[in-house]
Amino acid sequence: MLTPRTSHLIDLALEEDAGLGDLTSRAIFPGRHQSRAFISAEQPLVACGLDVAAAVFTRVDPALKVKLTAADGQRLKPGAVVLRTAGPTAALLTAERTALNFLQRLSGIATQARAFADAVDGTGVRIVDTRKTTPGWRALEKYAVRCGGCFNHRSSLGEHVLIKDNHIAAAGSLAKAVALCRAAAPHTARIEVEAKSLGEVREALRAKADVILLDNMTPALVRNAVALIAGAARVEVSGGVKFATLRDYALPGVDVISIGALTHSAPAADLSLTLTSGR
Repeated sequence: MLTPRTSHLIDLALEEDAGLGDLTSRAIFPGRHQSRAFISAEQPLVACGLDVAAAVFTRVDPALKVKLTAADGQRLKPGAVVLRTAGPTAALLTAERTALNFLQRLSGIATQARAFADAVDGTGVRIVDTRKTTPGWRALEKYAVRCGGCFNHRSSLGEHVLIKDNHIAAAGSLAKAVALCRAAAPHTARIEVEAKSLGEVREALRAKADVILLDNMTPALVRNAVALIAGAARVEVSGGVKFATLRDYALPGVDVISIGALTHSAPAADLSLTLTSGR
């Protein structure tokens, strides 16, 4: 994940946190002062963002040496060490918070995604994310979703057609919106239509949508919609699905459940940095 965008995010984060320098560390530790440290998990988690955290340390000071002792996507127990670093103490402490911020955010998403993936294991239903991501962080957060065992929905508006309620309202009808998109979109683009009722499901079927998104429906209504669709389109369920009700929606005939909470509501994972020696 060390793309130019990620490098830019690292630079922005370091400028935000240490653009004026690290007054405390520079005052206490002369340049020759060296330390060793490690980052460890303080809770059960799925690791993610290790290469990014390592890049933070070396971006602050290339003299910092970093060794990864875990891998992205790995399930870890409390106390597991994920990274070791050694070098100038002031640089190490300057990098600490920014490296942890990346690790905690991305591991938090991966950990939450793993829980959702495990919850539907054996059903054949895929759990996917949405575009409800932190601005600028989408590629990283969607990578974290994959590390947790879930899947990605579209990453941008240009990947495939998704006709939502506001598109339909502005176009005048579902059928017209589908026809316009089918005429303009590349032949490889799927046409997905959001449906909030069984009536809209029927309209989407008449328009020959490739995917029908069942929005904010109850499990009973989803069951009825799946029976109507009868394999004529792929079925996505979204809206109002909580972790506690996930299995209620993972019904036969449902292909995908999209969950915005995978990214927008994932709690940060608890990791910490510990200094082990200094001289």
